[in-house]
Amino acid sequence: MIINRRPSGVIHPKLTELIHTDFLDLAPVRHLLKGYNACFFCLGVSTIGMKEADYYKMTYTLTLGFAQALSEQNPAITFCYVSGSSADSSEKGKSMWARVKGKTENDLFKLPFKKVYAFRPGYMHATPGMKNTLKAYKYVSWMYPLFRVLMPQFVCTLKEFGIAMINTIDHTPEGGT
Repeated sequence: MIINRRPSGVIHPKLTELIHTDFLDLAPVRHLLKGYNACFFCLGVSTIGMKEADYYKMTYTLTLGFAQALSEQNPAITFCYVSGSSADSSEKGKSMWARVKGKTENDLFKLPFKKVYAFRPGYMHATPGMKNTLKAYKYVSWMYPLFRVLMPQFVCTLKEFGIAMINTIDHTPEGGT
């Protein structure tokens, strides 16, 4: 099942798409969260022009609320969270977004999931044909080959990222969770 704010356009016999616009209120869809073994939580917002309280609500509060509801319905689930490169697990750094992402990661690890993974991508290069990508990507995507050579640890394609998330379901990477 995909839970989206807007239609993805992907149609497959094994796929159910649920459009739910208010992720801060899961009451109407809570009963539909049962029966899954993995969650790829890829919802997020940019900090551009956002006050810390709003970013905290849309990043920490929303994510933890969803994760708590999911863990209650599926105690043996693996939860994969898309965080960000340089997220601050100490929760004390100068960067507001990094502190909030770090706190979100820390508190996700405390929930009763089978496994939790916090992915910290830098730049993710869009797969050709993707519809719901950031508009700003069109201004920097041409630099991807250069990024890949100069700082390969901070870049990947969305396809590579997706495969890495899928692999966490059946494989535990060296070093554990």
